Amino acid sequence: MLNLIVDIEPNSGFCFGVKNAIKKAEGILNQGEELYCLGEIVHNDQEIKRLEEKGMKVISYGEFEKLQHKTVLFRAHGEPPISYKIAERNHVSVIDASCPIILRLQDKISQSYLSHDSIYIFGVPNHPEIIGLNGKINNSAFVFEKYEDLDLNKLPKNITLYSQTTKSLKQFYSIIEKLKENGINVKVVDSICRQVSNREQDLREFCRKFDTIVFVAGLNSSNGKQLFEICRQENADTNFISTVSEIKTEWFHNDEKVGICGATSTPLWLIQDVKDYLLAL
Repeated sequence: MLNLIVDIEPNSGFCFGVKNAIKKAEGILNQGEELYCLGEIVHNDQEIKRLEEKGMKVISYGEFEKLQHKTVLFRAHGEPPISYKIAERNHVSVIDASCPIILRLQDKISQSYLSHDSIYIFGVPNHPEIIGLNGKINNSAFVFEKYEDLDLNKLPKNITLYSQTTKSLKQFYSIIEKLKENGINVKVVDSICRQVSNREQDLREFCRKFDTIVFVAGLNSSNGKQLFEICRQENADTNFISTVSEIKTEWFHNDEKVGICGATSTPLWLIQDVKDYLLAL
């Protein structure tokens, strides 16, 4: 045996919004009722598989448009107005698990739109949260992933800047400073979720304490990719996995200290499975 010393980062696991969505889904499924979910309830294949085994069916927007007289869960990311219109038209019962933080953000961006602001969003263009957010304002916002995506020659002198809730606070304010340095007046709407952003410093401190880090997240998790990079900056021996089966014994040496952490979309049961596996090596 390798006799590894293994600890889990205390703040790992689902954020509030995802916990709430999972709880609502399980409440329906545990009653034996049929439940559809519009898109992945969370960007983690293992958790989706667990819920599918309970009877949940993940559907695409194309499938949703044709669905009639069923129950559909809207996930934490939030939905654009068109999704609610389709549900009403097709007599679909909606279980709305939209995160309260995102609903407030949608209200704010709607007000900016009514005020005729030039709206820019720091985020991933095809991310479901961004689709819902931009959908509230007739897809009029310019969405960008990095400062270099902006054409300063075409940028208005006055803009209102939003962010996807899971983006890096440091990157967001770095972009704001660069814009101001180039003569752009920026009305900042800091929409980054602190439950996510506050993890950055905690993760950095956690990763310094261990010989090796195992980071657990789904391949499609935007938050997972971001937090993994933070871990790797602090500890070069950081390994990304989505399932226990991806763990390689050669990553570890006898009596090493191993830290495990995950994204806000990674279930604690999966992180605990990883710990149990490592302790048995």
